[in-house]
Amino acid sequence: MPVSDAVVECPETSRDVSGLRRETAARHCGWCGRRLEQGTTVGRRRRYCGQSCRQRAYERRSALQRTGLPEDAVVLSDTEIATLLDRLFQLRCAAEDVVTAAEDGVEADELRHMARQLAHTARDLERLR
Repeated sequence: MPVSDAVVECPETSRDVSGLRRETAARHCGWCGRRLEQGTTVGRRRRYCGQSCRQRAYERRSALQRTGLPEDAVVLSDTEIATLLDRLFQLRCAAEDVVTAAEDGVEADELRHMARQLAHTARDLERLR
């Protein structure tokens, strides 16, 4: 087979019925961040996990239009900011613990366990909502 005829499939994409490539990587709800189910490859991709999230997103867009804030603006309450700062502090402490353990010569298994916990904490922090 000539090199020009070779087809390399990317695991994050697939072809739909029209032959166009579509992403098959995990998608998340535009409002709550939950993982969306992988539906059929025909039609428009889902943006929200349900009607309530869709409605809340609409209400937010409408409110933003009335206030004049940019659409990508994020408005957090004092409580939400305090919670976010606490979670960032936890992440920093976990990272410092891994560094200290590595400098102290902790065994590789323990370092792997600490690194997994660090990754889990960072993954939880990614979900802001």
